[in-house]
This record gives sequence, C-alpha cells and structure tokens, in this order.
Amino acid sequence: MGKKGSGKIKADFSEYDFESNSLLAFSPYQPFMICTTEAIEGIALFFHSDFYCIHFHQKEVSCNGVLFNNIYEPPYTYITETATTTIDLIIEQIKTELLQSELAQYELLVSYLKVILITASRLKTEQLEEQTALIPNTKEPIILQNLKDAIENNYRAKHSPSHYAEELNISAKALAKLSKTYFNKTLTELISERIIIEAKRELYLTNKAVKEIAYELGYDDEHYFSRFFKTNADVSPQLYRETVGFAKATPFTGI
Repeated sequence: MGKKGSGKIKADFSEYDFESNSLLAFSPYQPFMICTTEAIEGIALFFHSDFYCIHFHQKEVSCNGVLFNNIYEPPYTYITETATTTIDLIIEQIKTELLQSELAQYELLVSYLKVILITASRLKTEQLEEQTALIPNTKEPIILQNLKDAIENNYRAKHSPSHYAEELNISAKALAKLSKTYFNKTLTELISERIIIEAKRELYLTNKAVKEIAYELGYDDEHYFSRFFKTNADVSPQLYRETVGFAKATPFTGI
C-alpha cells in the first residue's frame, strides 16, 4: 500500500498512473514495475495461498475478481482516510503478532488479513460503481459488457479476437479500439490474461497434468501452451506449480 508519493505502475500489458494512499494488489508471478521520479513510502504485505487462498475463501472476502485477477480494471484502489486508519491499525497488530508465537496465532493473523481484504474490496467495488455511474448509457458500455460475458463464456475455446468481433456483430477494428480505450489493453491481451488466470488457478489448486490443463483451455499442443504460459507469466507452468502450488511453500512471509 503506497503511503506517500506517486508514479506509474506497469502491470501485465498496461501502464497506469497512481497517487499516494493507493493499494496495489498482485497475484504470484504477476509481472509489475513501479516507476517514480520521487521517493515513495509504503507497506508491502505478502501472503501465500497455503496461508490464505482467495479462491477457497471467495465467499468470505469476495476479493478474487475485484482486488485480484480483474483483467478489466487497474490493479489499484484508492484508500480513504477512514480506511487508512483501519488498515494501519491492523498492520501494526500483525507486526506485533509476528514477533511472538502465541496460541491460535494463525487464526488471528488470518482474521487480520480478512479485514484488510474486505475493507479494500468494498472500497474498490464502490469506486467502480461510482465510475460506472459517470458513463452515459450509450451503446459502447453495453458492447463492453457483452464482450466481458463473451470472453468469460468462450475463453477456453475461442482465442482469436476475430471470434469475439463476429459474435458481437462488430468489426474487429472497432472492437479493438473499444478494448484499448476502455480497458487500456488490446483484445488479444484481455483473452490471454483470462486464460492465464484460469491456468494458474488449475496449476496451484489441482494435481492435473499440464497436458490436461492445456487441453481444457483449448490447446491440443502441450508445448505450445507451455510457451504461451511462460511468455505471459514469465515462468513455466511446472515451475509455477512447484513454487506457488497449494501446500508447496512456507505459510507466511511477513510484512
């Protein structure tokens, strides 16, 4: 969470401006770079899926698809003054708890983490709703929502932008322009990110072979899929599973 300073954040395929009091949320092996022209201050909170898996506990905190794995929105959330006070207090409690080994430490740390995730998820949801309210009810937002639905329903089988342009009855060029304007990403990048999110989920939550995961995501050639994954995730599927996969690492790495 950035406390002071501003700059640019390069995440996956896109670049965004961020201000102070912004919470940046990233998944394991999600490439990002922070670029600034001034000194910045902040707090980094790391947790592994062995410690608290956002997929397993989606109903509890609702952060997956909001803070994490949201391919359509910037990876940051503005933290209000009230929320900052709450999060700062919890961070101090986490620091204190990590210095000692007391009864039910794991349960207490998870509770603290949940409060941070829920607080940030609520804020981002509110901010996204406010942004949506400012967009006139024109044809473009309707098409964009249809595009989101189309990608969600077809990303396993349809990997080409032309498939989505045809389904939405719009030219490929026009759809590409809309995607870049509203999501700051090309349509190919959106589709690729959605595939990678699902591939990562399968790699660290299941014991399926890479070949099986590739086939379920529409790739008959396991080697082609592995190259695609490494290009987009900067690591091979097998190494991702070995280092991030469920029950593969130490539970908590601290603050």
